[in-house]
Amino acid sequence: MMDVDVDVDVIVVGGGPTGLTLACELRLAGVRVVVLERLTEPTGQSRGRGLHARSVELMDQRGLLDRFLAVSEKFQVGGLFGGVVKPWPDRLDTAHPYGLATPQPVTERLLDERALELGTEIRRGCELVGLSQDENGVTVELADGTHLRSRHVVGCDGGRSTVRKLLGVGFPGEPATVETLLGDMELTEDPATIAAVVEEVRGTQLRFGAIPDVDGNQGVYRVLVPAEGVAEDRATAPTLDEFKERMLACAGTDFGAHSPRWLSRFGDATRQAEHYRVGRVLLAGDAAHIHPPTGGQGLNLGVQDAFNLGWKLAATVNGWAPAGLLDSYHAERHPVGADVLDNTRAQMTLLGADPGATALRRLFSKLMDFEEVNRYVTGMITAVDVRYDLGEGHELLGRRMRDVGLKRGRRLYELMRDGRGLLLDRTGRLSAEGWADRIDHVVDACEELDVPAVLLRPDGHVAWVGDEQSDLLGTLPRWFGAATTG
Repeated sequence: MMDVDVDVDVIVVGGGPTGLTLACELRLAGVRVVVLERLTEPTGQSRGRGLHARSVELMDQRGLLDRFLAVSEKFQVGGLFGGVVKPWPDRLDTAHPYGLATPQPVTERLLDERALELGTEIRRGCELVGLSQDENGVTVELADGTHLRSRHVVGCDGGRSTVRKLLGVGFPGEPATVETLLGDMELTEDPATIAAVVEEVRGTQLRFGAIPDVDGNQGVYRVLVPAEGVAEDRATAPTLDEFKERMLACAGTDFGAHSPRWLSRFGDATRQAEHYRVGRVLLAGDAAHIHPPTGGQGLNLGVQDAFNLGWKLAATVNGWAPAGLLDSYHAERHPVGADVLDNTRAQMTLLGADPGATALRRLFSKLMDFEEVNRYVTGMITAVDVRYDLGEGHELLGRRMRDVGLKRGRRLYELMRDGRGLLLDRTGRLSAEGWADRIDHVVDACEELDVPAVLLRPDGHVAWVGDEQSDLLGTLPRWFGAATTG
């Protein structure tokens, strides 16, 4: 590691799920991290409503799943795509065939607690207003005039990212054409009447709903209703009167709405940063991509960005990253983000209220009755089917490994708690001796795995499959740098 004049190794701008996940990943590797969060207190707003199967897997890999299970309800809604809901498909490639209904404030609290346990410094009420970088580090300026220097900066500061704007990174895409109001409020109408009206309205307008509070607060609902148009300033929250007017227009009743907890608006804009990395500064989560919340993918996409980036950035800071490793973050995650933008565009079309959209939705619903179609769509939405392009090779190459049981009473994911690479060796003939500081070598049998050995990256994706030591030695430096000697 170079001796440079820095205060910390990495500054993470933004203390939401993406930023906190990234901080946890970096701290597992001993990286000094400061999280800068503009808000002085959590907002309590719950835009993200839960974790899909791949994010559930990631929490299990890091030993956090029990904490989430203790405060979440499992759900199995297969093919939740554009308002088309089907039963969960059989034989989905995961040991966790479910999602977790976890309000975003709860997710943030659990990740915040874990980040602090690992030694992360979280500074609230710190707004970034300036940024400059040189060959040795990055200097950030805060709104109070203070400066902080680090080796790297990661912007996890949302769709209106200050970091992205200061970098001058392009954010091409399509502006919003429709807008939806979203908020939590109390409704005085009888719950049975609310449910009946919502069911009737959703026969023609799928962007309408009133869902009982997931925390069980009596009379509190998550309300969703189409806006009359697209606001000139979407940063300005709607009023309760605006909600009530739109509810009356769509349903003929405002359900006696009162006492809003929070109110917001979102559009169907889709945009993606042209570059996820500019020198020593990187982007993740909504700072790198925005899209409609259809399919509940946004929070999950950001958390998965952080898992891909965390170990690569840590390797760079700790001095063992091979050439091109940090650039592989953009190479792998940009296509994944682009795919999510595409599928949310398709979903917004299906959610339309015009006759063409209604007919398309009926057709799509019939297609979803085919199990292969259902499995494909569910694998896409839950991200268990994500495969990075690592070149030609075994069908597992580039895919994440599902959790599997091992002969010695352990599970694969239990061996990944520390965020290191893992060589799972069924032959007992292989060695990763020169990389023991970065890779755990586990010799064990597994009835569920029909290959002799797999090399897993810290994010759980398969980097190598085989049984020849020479082939393994050809792969290890690509992902884990040069072997240590002595």
